[in-house]
Amino acid sequence: MKSDQSMSTPIILKGKNTSTDVRSNPAEFSCVSMKSDQSKDKPATFKGRHTSADLSHNSQLIQSGFKSSLMQKFQCLYEGIAKQGNPTLLNEIYTELYITESESGGINKEHEVRQIETQSRRAATEDTPIKCSDIFRPLPGQEKPIRTVLTKGVAGIGKTVSVQKFILDWADGKENQDVQLIFPLPFRELNLMKDKTLSLLDLLHIFFPETKEMEISSNEYKVLFIFDGLDECRLSLNFNVKLCDISESASVDELLMNLIEGNLLPSALIWITSRPAAADLVPSECVHRVTEVRGFSEPQ
Repeated sequence: MKSDQSMSTPIILKGKNTSTDVRSNPAEFSCVSMKSDQSKDKPATFKGRHTSADLSHNSQLIQSGFKSSLMQKFQCLYEGIAKQGNPTLLNEIYTELYITESESGGINKEHEVRQIETQSRRAATEDTPIKCSDIFRPLPGQEKPIRTVLTKGVAGIGKTVSVQKFILDWADGKENQDVQLIFPLPFRELNLMKDKTLSLLDLLHIFFPETKEMEISSNEYKVLFIFDGLDECRLSLNFNVKLCDISESASVDELLMNLIEGNLLPSALIWITSRPAAADLVPSECVHRVTEVRGFSEPQ
């Protein structure tokens, strides 16, 4: 990288699978992370007129760029109106929430205040507690992998904060390093796209401009999509159109449903949060685990 000619030569990044290349401009550092447990064992390789030191340096830049942008976005909580109140570092105030695995995605018709009272009386022996960072890890005795998780919880119980903490711990290199990319897509923001027709790639390019430097495929990266606030969804959630090509254009609701069903990016992990009343908008056969945020445990 010491000549004009080498500066114009694109860097080709190859992951574990070599069928898809990721092209990145070495002058742009806001690229998507490739950091994972697997990538540590088999480091990403580059092609071009570069020394081994150049390759290592650029690999580190690509690994850290996307995570750094997510850390900046999610490291603070705001008191009052979002982005206008007083910022507080999440890691300084976060207390682990009490999350349990539910038997099913059944809908509780009681008022949410009544649900909180019922939960507080539930015997601890009836619960299977799960750490937020472990929601995609099977419990002892569970053999099938978990692809899609639906997390329920009444309003204000801490679902969004749990999502924020999950992302922050991943970006900070503490948890779930087998996941290479996390795409948080809140329904509140997706609602603004409901009249658009675009491909999944186009959607990711809008929300995450760094992905323009990549070629995302089901085999190249282990990715996680987080759809927070299903109860706020204003999309029609059409399960009748099948899509398998991430470059094929469709409505946003059709893109989401094909992601959830596993037609698009079948190896991608999906995490959906919702108030209980809206949890049945996702067909139960598409959900591999249902969890419930119940606030704090008795000692907490």
